[in-house]
Amino acid sequence: MNNLNLLEERKKNPTRLTRNSKLFKTIIQAIQDKKGDHIVSLDLRKIPEAVADFFIICEASNNNQLKAIADNVEKEVKEKCKENPYKHEGRQAEQWILIDYVDIVVHVMLPEPRKFYHLEELWSDAPSMEHAEQQ
Repeated sequence: MNNLNLLEERKKNPTRLTRNSKLFKTIIQAIQDKKGDHIVSLDLRKIPEAVADFFIICEASNNNQLKAIADNVEKEVKEKCKENPYKHEGRQAEQWILIDYVDIVVHVMLPEPRKFYHLEELWSDAPSMEHAEQQ
């Protein structure tokens, strides 16, 4: 029930996220820290059917990196933004881990599922931005 209360509180919050928001920047940085590849954000704020303000999509080269990226995102967001995910899925299958922060949904994927599902194409109406990998 606690998650439901969190969701209701977040829905009432009139403040919209931007790419400059602390949560957004923390997620991108956490992915970059674990060497996530092909990081793309989709701005869904002007799409009425969208379930979130942003999708952040990245790629991991193997199962260990997939888990490391997802774990780091959750750890960094909890430490820096004091937020827990509303929900996360896919840790058992280890192909695609989804972390839902209500306003931002993070997709950490292996190359094959990412290629198969083409999330960027499914949401092609949304403006996208690539985020450079850290060196």
